[in-house]
Amino acid sequence: MGDGVVRLAMVDDHALFVRGLELLLSATTDGRARVVGSTTDAAGAAALVARCAPDLALVDLHMPPPGGLRAIAAVRRTSPRVRVLAMSGSDDPAPAVEALRCGAEGYLPKTSEPEDLLPPLLAVLDGWAVMPGALLRRLVGPARAPGLNLDDEERRLLRAIATGEATVTIAERMHTSERTVKRMTASLLRKLRVTNRVEAAALAGRAGLLDERSDR
Repeated sequence: MGDGVVRLAMVDDHALFVRGLELLLSATTDGRARVVGSTTDAAGAAALVARCAPDLALVDLHMPPPGGLRAIAAVRRTSPRVRVLAMSGSDDPAPAVEALRCGAEGYLPKTSEPEDLLPPLLAVLDGWAVMPGALLRRLVGPARAPGLNLDDEERRLLRAIATGEATVTIAERMHTSERTVKRMTASLLRKLRVTNRVEAAALAGRAGLLDERSDR
């Protein structure tokens, strides 16, 4: 991403979807994201990623054997520096959870609006976990965590983490630097006694932060 363009590899057994996504990215991102390679064969995912060296691999979870989950695991094993974002047309949370366990940094529904495509890609490249709030609420269920002892700034930061906002976006909204946001995030994770942003996002869902207005 040295030239400011997000380089994407697509692993999806529907060639028409891949072509459609290429056109959408071209039309909605002003050239800031482009597909540099694709395959319809899950077994060829790792070789594709190694060959085209993308910044991010988009992997469909519902593919013929060996399937999207094994493709994610293979990509992570052979190209550990490449981020992986799982995609699916299903609203079943189980495959999304398995994708995270296999090494994916996030999950993006295929039903996402075109104008909403770029922010999750940038967020994942920035080190954030990405998962739609509606799916996260289903994962954590109706149970609520005990009240979190957080001040307003920490609550806003935790909500931003849970919804996958990019560091630069949070920094702009908080009128501070990206370095400060990263430092605050590390401090917040320690305070919550979680080890990563996915666990923090789940905790935010249990605490009801995903139901709050974004400007609170």
